[in-house]
Amino acid sequence: MRGRQAAQLLALPGLLVLLGVVAFPLLYAFFLSLTRYSFLRPQYTWAGLARYREALEDPYFLHALGLTALYVALTVGLTLALGLLLAVLLHQGLPLRGFHYFAVSLPMLIAPVGVGLIWKMILHPELGILAYLFGGVDFFGDPRYALLSLALVDVWQQTSFAALVLLAGLRSLPKEPLEAARVDGATPWQAFWYVTFPLLRPVLLALLVLQTLAEVRTYDLVYVLTRGGPGSATDLVSYYIYRKAFLGLDLSGAGAMGYLLLLLTLALVALYYRFLTRG
Repeated sequence: MRGRQAAQLLALPGLLVLLGVVAFPLLYAFFLSLTRYSFLRPQYTWAGLARYREALEDPYFLHALGLTALYVALTVGLTLALGLLLAVLLHQGLPLRGFHYFAVSLPMLIAPVGVGLIWKMILHPELGILAYLFGGVDFFGDPRYALLSLALVDVWQQTSFAALVLLAGLRSLPKEPLEAARVDGATPWQAFWYVTFPLLRPVLLALLVLQTLAEVRTYDLVYVLTRGGPGSATDLVSYYIYRKAFLGLDLSGAGAMGYLLLLLTLALVALYYRFLTRG
């Protein structure tokens, strides 16, 4: 009993720090979202749920949510598909395995701001080599291409993480079901689709949750590459909330939008978790 009490006492400082770092900002942001606090009028005037109603009636916020949903679907879908393809190729025992691992891991080792700056130069309409090859296309300045270009840069960086996680999943699968399928005459594609893919489903769903959470929070690439433009073509919700708080100086409105985004994200994770634990 004394040992248990001593352990709890030793853990107490860490728990207090965690409470201060995580719980206090969340509770303070929630309190602000119930007021009309702004940097121009720093007064805690009670507003109840009015800021949440105003957020739901804000057409720019709804536009940012819709744009983010499209962005998440595009980036997560492409990341998982390319990551699975790379993982299957690496699982085949290619020569120069160490070099392939390094090449696949490299984008993951670069900070998102660095990735943004690299691709900003590659796709620059006057100096970029890809823009030159495509006839001077302004990938981030043309509203028709801006969101897709932003998504492809994000996919380029995130695919390495997905590939390594899926490769670990492939290597942890039992070999007996695959050998039994081969003995029964299954082709490589049938063995993959009917045996390997179902066994890999828990890893894929866990990765789906992680990638969705990461993409909903996308901010750094937008800040470096487009600043939400041209117009509002890449104004994702995280960047819009940032602009609301620090450019619009409306801290309580940004807090309400942040909590609405948190509720939507939790609902999405709960839905994923239901699929993950089913069967």
